[in-house]
Amino acid sequence: MNDGNVCGCYDYIMVGSGIAGLSTALLATEKGSVLILTKGSIADCNTRYAQGGITAPIGEGDSPALHLQDTIAAGAGLCDPEAVRILVEEATGRITDLIRLGVPFDTVNGHIALTREAAHSVARILHAGGDATGENIETTLSRRVQEAGIEIREHRLATQIVLAADNVQGIRALNTNDGSVEEYNCRYLILATGGAGRLFRYSTNADVATGDGIALAFLAGAEITDMEFFQFHPTALWLPGVAPFLISEAVRGEGGILRNTGYYAFMHDYAPEAELATRDVVARSILYEMRKTQSDHVYLDVTHLTPSMVTSRFPSIYRFCLAHGLDMTRQMIPVAPAAHYLMGGIRVNLWGETRISGLFAVGEAACTGVHGANRLASNSLLEGLVFGKRIVERTRNPELQGDEHTASKSEIRSIGKREPSSAAPPLSLSTLQSLMWDKVGIIRSRENLEEMAGILAAWQTVLQKPVDRDSWELASLVTTGQLMTEAALLREESRGTHFRTDFPWVEPQWQRHITFRREHEPDSQDHR
Repeated sequence: MNDGNVCGCYDYIMVGSGIAGLSTALLATEKGSVLILTKGSIADCNTRYAQGGITAPIGEGDSPALHLQDTIAAGAGLCDPEAVRILVEEATGRITDLIRLGVPFDTVNGHIALTREAAHSVARILHAGGDATGENIETTLSRRVQEAGIEIREHRLATQIVLAADNVQGIRALNTNDGSVEEYNCRYLILATGGAGRLFRYSTNADVATGDGIALAFLAGAEITDMEFFQFHPTALWLPGVAPFLISEAVRGEGGILRNTGYYAFMHDYAPEAELATRDVVARSILYEMRKTQSDHVYLDVTHLTPSMVTSRFPSIYRFCLAHGLDMTRQMIPVAPAAHYLMGGIRVNLWGETRISGLFAVGEAACTGVHGANRLASNSLLEGLVFGKRIVERTRNPELQGDEHTASKSEIRSIGKREPSSAAPPLSLSTLQSLMWDKVGIIRSRENLEEMAGILAAWQTVLQKPVDRDSWELASLVTTGQLMTEAALLREESRGTHFRTDFPWVEPQWQRHITFRREHEPDSQDHR
C-alpha cells in the first residue's frame, strides 16, 4: 500500500471507542481538537459486554484502603502499589463523573445498589440495568461524544504509528469501506484499542479484540509488558452451536454454586473461598473437574435462588439463556472457562505515557500496573476512567510529578531469533486460535510453549503484507501471540493467571516483570 494523504491535524487522536477511549475523548475535547478512529462502528468494543459492573469503595464498611488491599492480594505480588493507590482513591470521583453524564446505575431505596464479586472483601460493584452495565455506560458515553460534536471516523483500522525524530507525528489508517489509506497528524496519540481475546478459540471478547494497539506500539518501539498474564473467565455459557456467552462473576457473587456433571458442588475441594476464590483459581478448578469427570462443561446453579431475584438482577443473561431453551431459574447453566482479559499490554507510567513522546495508552491495551498477575473482578472499567483522565491532565501540565514507569522491577528483553518450526501448519485465524488455546491457555508447559513459539516464528516468516482488515488483524494477532508465548516461556514459575505444570509454584525471584522492546529501529516500522 502507498502512504496515504494527510486528512487532518488534531491535538488528540483517540484510537478505539470503548469506555477508555470515549471517556478520555470527552475530557480531551475541553483542551483541544479531538478525533476518534474506530475500526468498526463506534459501538464495537468490549465495554458493552461488561456485565458485572464497575468497582468503587463507596459502601458502608468499605474504604480505599480495603479496595487497595483486595486488588494487591489478587495481583499475586506484581501490582504497582502506587498505581493501585491512584485507582482506589480516584474511584469515587470517576463514578460521580459517570452519574453526571447520565449513566443509570441501579439503586435500592434511593441508594446505589452494590454487589460482591470474587476476591472482594465487601460488596463494592456498581451495576446498571442488572447485568447490562457495560452497555449502559457505552450508550451513555457514545451519546455524550456525539452531543459534544467530537469528530468520529468509523471503519478506520490503524495500521502504523507515524514518528518523526522519536516523537509521535500521527497515525496511518486503512479505510475499510473503500481500501484507501489515510494519514492523520496529531500532538497526542492515545491507543485505547482493547485487548487480544480473539487469540483464543473460546473467548468472551468481541470480534474487534485482536491486539491491534499492542502490535502497533511494539512495532513503533514502545515497551510491552506482562503479556504472559491473561485472564480466563471461569464461567461462559457452554451450549452446542452457541458462541461462548459471558455468565457474570456476579452470578456467583449472588450465591450461584458450581457443580460438576454429577451435580456435586466441588469448589470447596479446591479453595476455602469456594465460588468466591480469584478467577484464576476458579477457572483452573473447573478445568480440573472437567478432566476428572471427562466432560466439556460444569454447571452453575442458581435454582435455589428466588426466581424474581434472578430475572431482575440478571435480565440479559436470563433472556439470552431462555432464547436458547434454558430457563436458569429452573435449570442449571452449563458453563466452561473462556478467554476474557489481558492484564499485560503497552507499558505506561502513572500518567499513561509510553517511552515514545506523545504516545499514550489506556484501557485493556495498556499495562498501568494496576492488575498485576491477576485482575480483581470489575476493576477494568474503573481503570480506563481513572487513567484516561490522568492522560488529559498530563497533556495539559507536563510538569506533573510521578513520571516513573510501572514495572520498576523489570527485565527488558527482545524476542530474539527463534528457529521456525518445520512442522507449522498453514496460517489461518482458526488454526491460530485453536493452537493458542491448546498450547498457551489456562494450563501451560514448556513443551507446549516451545512448540507454539516455533510455529509463531514460522508464521512470521510467511506473513504477507496486510491489505485488508482481516489480514491486518491476523498479523496483529500473530505478533501479540508471539509476545504472550515468549513471555510465558521465560517465566519459570506459576503466578496468578500464569500456570505451568513444570513449575507449579511461586518463585520469589520471579516477583518482577518481563518487558519486550523491539530490536529494530522504529523507522523501519512498515508492518511485517
